[in-house]
Amino acid sequence: MDSPAPLDFLTGSPSVPRDLLVWQHAVACLRAGIPVALLLVVHSAGSSPGRQGFKMSVAPGSMVGSIGGGIMEHKFVELARHRMADGQGGLLLREQVHRGEAGHNRSGMICSGEQTVLLLHLRPDYLPLLRQVADALQHDGTGWLRLTAAGELSLTTAPPTAAGFQPGPAWTYTERLGFREQLTIVGGGHVALALSRIASTLDFHLTVLDDRAGLNTLQLNPYPHQKRTVDYARLGAEIPEGPTQFVVIMTVGYRTDAVALRQLLGRRFAYLGLMGSEAKITELRRDLLAEGYPEAQLAAVHAPIGLPIHSRTPEEIAISVAAELIRARNAPRAHS
Repeated sequence: MDSPAPLDFLTGSPSVPRDLLVWQHAVACLRAGIPVALLLVVHSAGSSPGRQGFKMSVAPGSMVGSIGGGIMEHKFVELARHRMADGQGGLLLREQVHRGEAGHNRSGMICSGEQTVLLLHLRPDYLPLLRQVADALQHDGTGWLRLTAAGELSLTTAPPTAAGFQPGPAWTYTERLGFREQLTIVGGGHVALALSRIASTLDFHLTVLDDRAGLNTLQLNPYPHQKRTVDYARLGAEIPEGPTQFVVIMTVGYRTDAVALRQLLGRRFAYLGLMGSEAKITELRRDLLAEGYPEAQLAAVHAPIGLPIHSRTPEEIAISVAAELIRARNAPRAHS
């Protein structure tokens, strides 16, 4: 009997933006003549359970997505269904304050944050646009979705002058479609494979790069949206910088780590991390300082990467790295 090929257990695929299922559900309902409403967090602050951009599609007998859970979400789902049952259209915009002592707009939760929730009845004439949105998300497309106080929905490829929620009587809300953050893993070995599996559940657009042609753990990795064999000496041209770019270096050894890191030092990333032991990181840091790299550039590198949970296996290391990526992503910072 032939033995199974290595990594035959991998059956995953590149992830899709979590919003896709919400829009697909809305499209399916409208096509079937079933009333459906959109719940959308247009603004959030503090310890709000639902962050800006969280959304749900709600029909009489089904729903997809989340605006944060708990009693607040339950109340909005019931409100949406009640309005649909009564044939009420249009939209509502309601502020929710998550503090027990709040004088008004109290949500019933006590986590101390605030959020503004939109309830929009999706009319049949929205269907062509919603299909465009779902199609763009399905095929890794980009664009900007805009919603106005008049209930107008539009989709454009041109970046807006001001994204997010612009308050006022004639308020607007604009969000970017697709993945908001991009994660590039430099090095396609066993830890990269384990990290790819976890990252595929975290709403990152994922790229894995390695300089070894024919590397089995790269070839058989089903989770990245892109994977390429590259020359680490030209890595700077492969990875764009920006406030939504996360980069993890975990190559095969010290020499290739150093080559990759030299290409990326001093560039602007949301996160730049390097895997390795304390001893390796100390030696690499000393060598780079001797070469003239500024202390400030080296201090910006997360190294060794990962939260300190005494991880040993590739899967445990991947979990510690993923936790650090989540912490960096959710820390207050400027988004584009």
